[in-house]
Amino acid sequence: MDAVEAILSRRSIRKYTDGKIPEELVTELLEAAMAAPSANNQQPWQFIVIDDRALLDAIPEFHPYSQMLTDAPLAILVCIDQEHETMAEGYAVQDCAAATENVLLAAHGKGLGAVWLGIHPVAERVEGIGKLVGLPDHVRPFSLISIGYPAEEKGPSERYDAARVHRNGW
Repeated sequence: MDAVEAILSRRSIRKYTDGKIPEELVTELLEAAMAAPSANNQQPWQFIVIDDRALLDAIPEFHPYSQMLTDAPLAILVCIDQEHETMAEGYAVQDCAAATENVLLAAHGKGLGAVWLGIHPVAERVEGIGKLVGLPDHVRPFSLISIGYPAEEKGPSERYDAARVHRNGW
């Protein structure tokens, strides 16, 4: 599968089989995350791999759209490390968004299903996940990615809309 095919065929997967994800595959997903573009190469990210069933089951208590975690064998929490956020302009959010998308695409390319769960900027979710995993004060949670072997198939979505494309101005 080439890169464009991967992008166009990737879908949010919320249903998983009970298969455990091998550690080598988890490492590949994290390598993909850390290969994301980063403003001024600041790489402000930190990652927490969550595979403890009690932790995964606790997340829906404060995140209303995370019920799929009760079936997921794994989640990756993408965090902004403010000690590595060296640019005053605040590009860490974009950097961590790129890292999140890289994980989603890598998971799809490896036959896994995944879905991006928004954490930042919703205070209840930021506080809930921070407390659950014991984040230090200088680390802010950004996104959570639910990952597993897919128990559902979705065809590509056709989202291209020429009416939203402008050239050389509005």
